Amino acid sequence: MCGMVQSSLFSQLASVNPALSACLRETAEYLAAPGATRLSEQQRALALGVARRLIGDAADLLGGAVDSRALWQDWGTQGIPDAERIAALCFARAEEYRWREESAPDGGEAADAPAEPGPEAPMPDALAADDPLAAIDRAYLALRIADRRRFDALGHPRIALDDLDPDLLRALLLDIAAWQLVRTGKDAAEAALLGEAVRAALARHRPERGIDAAARAYHAALEAAGALPDSAAAAIARHDWPALIALAAAAHNYRYDEMALALITAEPAQLAPLLAPLLRDHAALAPLEGALATLRNRAAASAMPDDYAAALQVRATALGDGTS
Repeated sequence: MCGMVQSSLFSQLASVNPALSACLRETAEYLAAPGATRLSEQQRALALGVARRLIGDAADLLGGAVDSRALWQDWGTQGIPDAERIAALCFARAEEYRWREESAPDGGEAADAPAEPGPEAPMPDALAADDPLAAIDRAYLALRIADRRRFDALGHPRIALDDLDPDLLRALLLDIAAWQLVRTGKDAAEAALLGEAVRAALARHRPERGIDAAARAYHAALEAAGALPDSAAAAIARHDWPALIALAAAAHNYRYDEMALALITAEPAQLAPLLAPLLRDHAALAPLEGALATLRNRAAASAMPDDYAAALQVRATALGDGTS
């Protein structure tokens, strides 16, 4: 006769084995929703790379106070504290990069990104300040430069620190500084030095250099010249997705990364309303629909197997009119 039920050996094993605990949790999630969309190996690698570069860049903001390599070795193994805060940002940046790469005519677009000039690089003299077309050119150049900062020196995707929300950057820097403080034995003098390093890093944060500010300026320049619909249609036609995302984000007053994910996960029927503030002719959407339809493992609603009508829409778009 059994006097009491002991705790499951599975639970006991998982409690002392983080790897097993993660495997059991993932298995439970899979069995609870076997038809749900999950990340491919490519998506996981890209998102992880974006996170690693973000954390490394943030740690470097603190000067020599933090060993960024040791930090990632620890967090990359044990897990990033409050990872939910940056998960959406990393996924959105990774998916945008994947979309741009897979839909580029030459099979890759990172090489086409403009080189970033020095911090005080002047705009071309030919761009007169009182010329509306010159204002558009300057705004577009600024957008391209802000976009280039979202790649590292090797062309890999990253999140530019100036694109981060100030509160998120503060929380990330504090987590990094706290990690370093634990390593040094929670010394009070070290805490003061790290606190000052965080304060200095936040003072150098310049959102006006970021992609969101550039998006708003580009939208404003086009709107002032009455060139917004034609420019948006042209961006779609030439697969200039950063320009399209920027214009849509500014039109709806969303962040660039949020609008990127909204477009990437949209169904064909959702694109026209989403881009209504930009386009006069819905026929201009065709290249966008085609580029999205060919993106593998896209996290659209039609990726759920029960939505057969939406899934058929996506398949029909991918097949086009090539019937005989």
